[in-house]
Amino acid sequence: MYPTGNLFIRAPHGQLEGNLKEPHDAPVRGTALVLHPHPLFGGTMHNKVVFRAAAALNEAGLITLRINFRGVGQSTGKHDEGRGERDDVRAGLDYLAENYPNQEITLCGFSFGARVGLEVGVKDDRVARLISIGTPVDNYDFSFLEPCRKPFLFVHGEHDEYGDATHLSELAANIKAPVKLEIIKGAGHFFDDQLDELKRVIIEWMSEPPAVAGG
Repeated sequence: MYPTGNLFIRAPHGQLEGNLKEPHDAPVRGTALVLHPHPLFGGTMHNKVVFRAAAALNEAGLITLRINFRGVGQSTGKHDEGRGERDDVRAGLDYLAENYPNQEITLCGFSFGARVGLEVGVKDDRVARLISIGTPVDNYDFSFLEPCRKPFLFVHGEHDEYGDATHLSELAANIKAPVKLEIIKGAGHFFDDQLDELKRVIIEWMSEPPAVAGG
């Protein structure tokens, strides 16, 4: 049986499989697109970090949309090394903007999902806030974030295998936006024993008043 909340979204290559969930116990405060890690290494929208991040955003009052990138699950197409996946991100944003036109969008990506999603999110005026989890700063160039002026949350494991925490701190310091960097002690890239802490950090950040760039 197809899981409750799953849907298909139009995409240039056919369709994207997604999962949409509305908050149960909180008034709706916006929407969020949540993006998964690298498809060639088993990444899907059902990844435990992606699932827990979406749960945190739900609890904070956001309608969350998780999508499978092209070639994953029941999404059509094939992996495109991040290029076509940017179009998948735009398709997810289109869905949220069309169906919830009066709601701000938060973009949240984990690992590869952060690299692909942020490149779209920093430029797309529909995206109000950005969350990057397990940012793989040792694998990709993230210097494109430096001119960003949108409120930004980094959540990172102290022992992340794909992004040295010191390198991430240097990146965060160069971003012009209001940035919060949370390094979770003892955590690796997948936050194996720290998923509750990951969730808490996201909920708390979403409950803070909107920051102003330069403020």
